[in-house]
Amino acid sequence: MKQPLGVILAGGLASRMGGGDKGLLRLGGQTLLSRVIDRLEPQVAGLAINANGSAARFATYGLPVVPDSIDGFVGPLAGVLAGLDWAAEQGADSIVTAAADTPFFPCDLVPQLLLASEGMDCPLVLAATPDAKRGQVRHPTFGLWPVALRDDLRADLIGGLRKVVLWSDKHKGREALFPVTRFDPFFNVNTPKDLDTAETILKGTT
Repeated sequence: MKQPLGVILAGGLASRMGGGDKGLLRLGGQTLLSRVIDRLEPQVAGLAINANGSAARFATYGLPVVPDSIDGFVGPLAGVLAGLDWAAEQGADSIVTAAADTPFFPCDLVPQLLLASEGMDCPLVLAATPDAKRGQVRHPTFGLWPVALRDDLRADLIGGLRKVVLWSDKHKGREALFPVTRFDPFFNVNTPKDLDTAETILKGTT
């Protein structure tokens, strides 16, 4: 299997942060987006940002910006589809997605997703972490997605499907389990309080 391309999902509305791009918020002197790029870029064969609106606001990052092709901010699956269409144009077989507001995700995200996909005809794997009550929790914005299923995803989105896990389950998707140590590696910034928490986490890791 060829090394996947990477797609950073930055198409959310950030309503709990008062609107705007969460990825452009600053954490420890860097934007959240730049921290995500620094973690994901070494793990993939190429990188793009999924975002809607003017691409000019991301010009300093020097990466292609791919907008949703399904209107109405229908959720992360629309960003996945945009990434898959972009990857198809590059001749890639798969993409790995990461959220623009999650600055501490594992540096071995891609290798572990690929490991979990071994033997699958269409590699579809979501990241997960252990949970005392539910066994594990899936993180639907972090996954390995096959280009071969992009038309199926397009049809399901047009048909009204919105939940990532439902689409993953439909195609017998797997999970790659990542440990939780001092903090959840998939902690994401949704509110101003979360940004304060991220500053505390950052201080403890540097």
